[in-house]
Order: sequence, then C-alpha cells, then structure tokens
Amino acid sequence: MACAVSTETAPFDPARPYTLAGSVSLRPEEFGALVYNFATRRLSFLKSPLLVAVVRELAQQPDVTTALATAGVPDAEHDRYLRALAGLAEAGTIGPRP
Repeated sequence: MACAVSTETAPFDPARPYTLAGSVSLRPEEFGALVYNFATRRLSFLKSPLLVAVVRELAQQPDVTTALATAGVPDAEHDRYLRALAGLAEAGTIGPRP
C-alpha cells in the first residue's frame, strides 16, 4: 500500500513568522529590488521600496503583521501588501520561519 505525501505548501498566514528564502538574493534598485532565486534561476522584481523594506523586516519580526507595521506600511495598505506577500510565498521568494 502506497503512502501519499502532500507536495503542497501551507497557505500564507500573516500570523506566522516568515523570512527571505535561503536561495533568494535581493539587489536594491531605485524602483525596489531585483529578486534572483538561485535554485530556480528565476528573476523577478519588487516594484516598491516599501515592499523591499517589509521583506527585509520579516526575518526580525515575530509575524508578518508586525513586519508591516515596523516597515511603516499604512494600515489602509495592509491588505494590498498581504496579497503581495502571499504571492511571494507562493513563488518561493519568502517562506515560513521555523
């Protein structure tokens, strides 16, 4: 009898701690940052310096919501940034911290 193993990742949860994936490098640019994933060889962009600040802040904060506040994201913009971070998690740019 075979055992099924799930290959799906857990859904993005702003109450959890996250960090930049170990295989990902950020290069600051005027518009935000270039994002390069050495594992997938995928190049993408963060088109907002504030989003870059949030991504960098993730490693120091106990959860995503605190990272948003610490980086200075206005409360009215939290939903938009949470959607962006969920996309980054889905792409493997950020991941949950243990």
